[in-house]
Amino acid sequence: MLLAPMEDVSDPPFRALCKRQGCDMMYTEFISVEGLIRDADKSVQKLDIYEDERPVGIQIFGAEDASMEQAADIVCAAKPELLDINYGCPVKKVTCKMAGAGILQDIDRMVHLTELIVKRSTLPVTVKTRLGWNDDTIRIVEVAERLQDVGIHAISIHGRTRKQMYKGEADWSHIAEVKNNPRLHIPVFGNGDINSPEKAVEYKNRYGVDGIMIGRASIGNPWIFHQIKHYVETGLHAELPGIAERVEMAREHLTRSLDWKGEKLGVVEMRRHYTNYFKGYRDIKIFRSKLVTEYDPKVLHEILDEIKVHYQDQEVFA
Repeated sequence: MLLAPMEDVSDPPFRALCKRQGCDMMYTEFISVEGLIRDADKSVQKLDIYEDERPVGIQIFGAEDASMEQAADIVCAAKPELLDINYGCPVKKVTCKMAGAGILQDIDRMVHLTELIVKRSTLPVTVKTRLGWNDDTIRIVEVAERLQDVGIHAISIHGRTRKQMYKGEADWSHIAEVKNNPRLHIPVFGNGDINSPEKAVEYKNRYGVDGIMIGRASIGNPWIFHQIKHYVETGLHAELPGIAERVEMAREHLTRSLDWKGEKLGVVEMRRHYTNYFKGYRDIKIFRSKLVTEYDPKVLHEILDEIKVHYQDQEVFA
């Protein structure tokens, strides 16, 4: 199981929690090559890797030959296990520069950039991408084959087009076509809509992929990796974490975020996780509202204490 690269989510604090819960391979947040080669603080900080979270891949995105090559040198110097290229981000500010999923409009350019990175890198190079720019441009079988031919070691495919963004249902049938292509021998990982142990097992078996990449379902829920592995091994559901465990995980996450990002960012970027940490508890909105509006770390810890006491006898989800 792989943790998907997610902006402002798959940082070292969160990766540490996912690793402990059984995630096999993790990726950094995607890093702008332009920021990296210009030594921008935010981009450089994303290179941080801690020994206890390995194996880790550093993911970059960009569109210019020289910038991508220079960034590859910087990534290799940081010594992750692999270098991953993002050809899947659907956000307009990225795609309008023909980076991320934008490059799906020009497959020849995509192959060219990938070949440059493969030749430049001292690390294995992998790719994360989408099915195509829209329904009329789904050429993912050809894309995977051509990227393999220029030297990538694995490919992860999100089962949506760029036009879909994150809407609708991910279509894994195209991912299966890639995996079943007799010319393809590199590992193929599927991504999109995996949010339960049953679905992880069903999709892996039905579509024959080499592994599952999990993104949004892990936000505020690092336990999903343990839950899936337990289900695979036993056919049974692991016991859900109780309120005490949830509070302590959220508290550790907050503490790590403060240490790594500083107080302001550490507080703000934790907010997206609280909903899932405490999802399903009756009247949790009252506490969640406090968590996502408070700036003082001390007060945030006090709110977490309140939650622990308030729900200590209410382990059953609504």
